[in-house]
Amino acid sequence: MNTEPERKFGVVVVGIGRAGSVRIRDLRNPHASSAYLNLIGFVSRRKLGSTDGVPQISLEDALSSREVEVAYICSESSSHEDYIRQFLNAGKHVLVEYPMTLSWAAAKELWALAEQKGKVLHEEHVELLMEEFAFLKKEVVGKDLLKGSLLFTAGPLEEERFGFPAFSGISRLTWLVSLFGELSLVSATLEERKEDQYMKMTVCLETENKSPLTWIEEKAPGLKRNRHLSFHFKSGSLENMPNVGVNKNIFLKDQNIFVQKLLGQFSQEELAAEKKRILHCLWLAGEIQKHCRAKK
Repeated sequence: MNTEPERKFGVVVVGIGRAGSVRIRDLRNPHASSAYLNLIGFVSRRKLGSTDGVPQISLEDALSSREVEVAYICSESSSHEDYIRQFLNAGKHVLVEYPMTLSWAAAKELWALAEQKGKVLHEEHVELLMEEFAFLKKEVVGKDLLKGSLLFTAGPLEEERFGFPAFSGISRLTWLVSLFGELSLVSATLEERKEDQYMKMTVCLETENKSPLTWIEEKAPGLKRNRHLSFHFKSGSLENMPNVGVNKNIFLKDQNIFVQKLLGQFSQEELAAEKKRILHCLWLAGEIQKHCRAKK
């Protein structure tokens, strides 16, 4: 991406919450990947007119405009599937914040649509671009896992907007799958006290070598956003995460990956491996949801 681009892809950002605002900032600043992208405007259900000099355009205009070739989907998770389908059908490339959809079947269908249309469908996974993950990957490589656990705590999220906890927390599942390979589900339970906005999901997983992994999501008002991990190997243990530095420009790093895909710089093998991992995580999330709901 060091050469001067021969062409720029026109981009529209759908949704301007936290992620959408960061995307707009990165698109407007001079970066190597931003040189290949031209921010046309943003789409929002709110009537804003413009933000930081970027014009608001209607969804209909974004879909029909020849100038718009790329859509960044940064809305709440429950709307992702519909937006992806509309933009792919309109012949646009799509970058979408995770989770791509709230069902494995829908994600498979949308990937098939992207392939049929010859368009890039990219699901953002900034958690794999974090300093903590890079540290963990180095720590885990070549070691035999005996058992492990990952607990994530945070404030409550609305399930209607962000999906069942296995989907809204899919970045944690993605960490485990990326570190230890494909996993199978042993059991899953959900404890809820709606009057307190309290939720605790406990998932027991297993690696291909039958090593147990426990994943817990706990959400309640006042709970600090935190990860607690514990991995035990034949050669020693890793308890909790040391301070490994600040996560800088992780959305921009994701944009760099997306632009490389637009330019055809990823091999078919790399793309297939990424797609396989994403679909595996979405399938697992769906199975976890079924297990938890069956016990209600």
